[in-house]
Amino acid sequence: MITNLFFVVFLVIIICSSSFLISVSHSDGEVEYNYKSGDSKGPENWGKIKPEWKLCGIGKLQSPIDILNNMVQELPELGKLEKNYKSAPAALKNRSHDVKLVWNGDAGKFDIKGISYKLVNCHWHIPAEHTLNGTKFDMELHAVHQNSKGEIAVIGIWYKIGGQDSFLSKLLEKIKLIGDKDMDIGKINPKEIKFGSKHYYRYIGSLTTPPCTEGVIWTVLQKVRTVSSEQLKVLKEAVHPGFEENARPTQDLGEKQVFSYNSKKKVVQE
Repeated sequence: MITNLFFVVFLVIIICSSSFLISVSHSDGEVEYNYKSGDSKGPENWGKIKPEWKLCGIGKLQSPIDILNNMVQELPELGKLEKNYKSAPAALKNRSHDVKLVWNGDAGKFDIKGISYKLVNCHWHIPAEHTLNGTKFDMELHAVHQNSKGEIAVIGIWYKIGGQDSFLSKLLEKIKLIGDKDMDIGKINPKEIKFGSKHYYRYIGSLTTPPCTEGVIWTVLQKVRTVSSEQLKVLKEAVHPGFEENARPTQDLGEKQVFSYNSKKKVVQE
């Protein structure tokens, strides 16, 4: 049975994380790191490339992680995701290592314990970065949100190869033409991503690219959606050579606590 102790612990972690002020910006253009294992600029050496990237090597709350169901604590008090998204002007950007969709207007928000996090951008990692009981999925979308203090909350969505993803379908032809210049694509409604809210994992981690800043609130949806092989191919062809696969390896779980919310589980009143 989940006790209020776990809920208190989670709130303490959230409060502690507020000491981290995080920028949502990553380096654009030619990146100074890669995803090649064993390379001097590969993931195991990111922390040595720049002093300001040292957390990539020594951080204790690094992401992504392998989510192990037998290590997850159910926490009904988390509740369904409180989301309120809306259409806003957006632009596609090729950051060399990934494709990013940036909302230039107010695209809405989601709330965590009364704190609002505005949607800033979404981008894709191939293959997925977070794993589930050792299983790696084919793609992961990260929807990046930021609150008024500059703190970050990210919603991650897993995909496996199957039917087309309807959200990517609307963007695919534009992604093919993106090149290295930003492309305004008009208003995009984030609701088309099809965020779930009934079942998810929650933990405190980090950005998964340098500078690997910690204090990020991660919400990883349990529902695995589908993406077509063609859609994955277009995303891979859009980035610069060598970044067709852009997933950071999973990091040591360490003392990180992973919680889960299942809408079928009711809060026990004591």
